[in-house]
Amino acid sequence: MIDWIWVIAAYLLGSVSAAIVVCRLIGVHDPREGGSGNPGATNVLRLAGKKAAAFTLAGDCLKGWLPVFAVSYYSSDSLLLAAVGLAAFLGHLYPLFFGFKGGKGVATALGVFAGFGWPVALSVVASWFVVAKLFKLSSLAALISGALAPLYVWLFTADQNFLVVSIVIALLLIWRHRGNIQRLRAGTESRIGR
Repeated sequence: MIDWIWVIAAYLLGSVSAAIVVCRLIGVHDPREGGSGNPGATNVLRLAGKKAAAFTLAGDCLKGWLPVFAVSYYSSDSLLLAAVGLAAFLGHLYPLFFGFKGGKGVATALGVFAGFGWPVALSVVASWFVVAKLFKLSSLAALISGALAPLYVWLFTADQNFLVVSIVIALLLIWRHRGNIQRLRAGTESRIGR
């Protein structure tokens, strides 16, 4: 049975934008108003450098992982854990505190997958690195590793609730990257290191 207090708390935590918080703390303008306009680690890297991007990446991963991890001490119900993970992810995409305009969700999704099982998260990271190494395209790496996540969830957890949520997350990641997909098709997507 779903405990809605945990789900709401996870959504609220997900609504805290690490990119915006980090940029405000170091005195850089709002990442939604510069670069790609996306409040995520890649845009923070463009605007504020590697250290700020690393803190943003860690913060976004943490807010996906922490609710699932915390609730796992309270309950072993995979439906509740899956709902909490999805709520944190949706909080990042549609944050209450920032006009429901959030990031693309890659790092937060990774945190949620880590909550479902570390082998899942490690497999997603490995997939991202392989694609990024081969093609030098961060968005393509995110799309492919995100699309593979449900397979990893099934292989390592065999949990139906985790699988359903991982499919929803994968579809939302693809939707949020639709602009990147258009640029990939046109051959105009920015490559890593440029």
